[in-house]
Amino acid sequence: MVAAQPIRASGPDGDQAQGGHISAEPRINDRIRVPEVRLVGPNGEQVGIVALNDALRLAQEADLDLVEVAPTARPPVCKLMDYGKFKYESALKARESRKNQAQTVIKEIKLRPKIDPHDYGTKKGHVERFLKQGDKVKVTIMFRGREQSRPELGFRLLQRLAGDVEELGFVESQPKQDGRNMIMVIGPHRKKSESKSERAASREESAEASRSVPRPRRPAAPPGGQPSASQPSAGQNNAGHQNGAGPAEQAGA
Repeated sequence: MVAAQPIRASGPDGDQAQGGHISAEPRINDRIRVPEVRLVGPNGEQVGIVALNDALRLAQEADLDLVEVAPTARPPVCKLMDYGKFKYESALKARESRKNQAQTVIKEIKLRPKIDPHDYGTKKGHVERFLKQGDKVKVTIMFRGREQSRPELGFRLLQRLAGDVEELGFVESQPKQDGRNMIMVIGPHRKKSESKSERAASREESAEASRSVPRPRRPAAPPGGQPSASQPSAGQNNAGHQNGAGPAEQAGA
């Protein structure tokens, strides 16, 4: 059960004066200053409208806290709960939510109006990889010299690239001239959190498949130490040597 401490604020002369609630946390136990409340039990059951003293007595008997969950209601709604445990679980949920929340990153790819087909394929592969990861892609066409008088070349190149990757992304910002450059932004169809979870699932599947592959077993040794048929005994080896030496001796004779 959480002990309620009064909140005091410093006055202009440095004295401690009774002040309002600065924290955004709900009021609990003795901090609740209303004559009656609508009480909710620890399991969500509706107890009804009861006096504040009766609600505090029920909380003390159950070794729980009286927490004001809806202060703007008339009368305010209070619930019996373990406030320390509630704060701990809320912090865990918030931490998990921040962990799963992925920030959108804008990648940039730069092209020339007269790009080589091989280089175009490489750049397009980078754009596809970024979109699969859930990132936005900023495509920049750089004009040099006389190329600045032919902006339609860059526009057609951007349109071609947008058509080639339309299955993975969409044009979020249409091509526009920015000084010597022309810029277009392509956004992914899928969110980055979805792409991240999908990659994690595929890694788990591959790891599970590698663990499930049976390893080849070594042949068991024959009982009693007897050599197997594929492994000749020492006596057989000696006999083979003797048989091999016989013809040589006969030839020498």
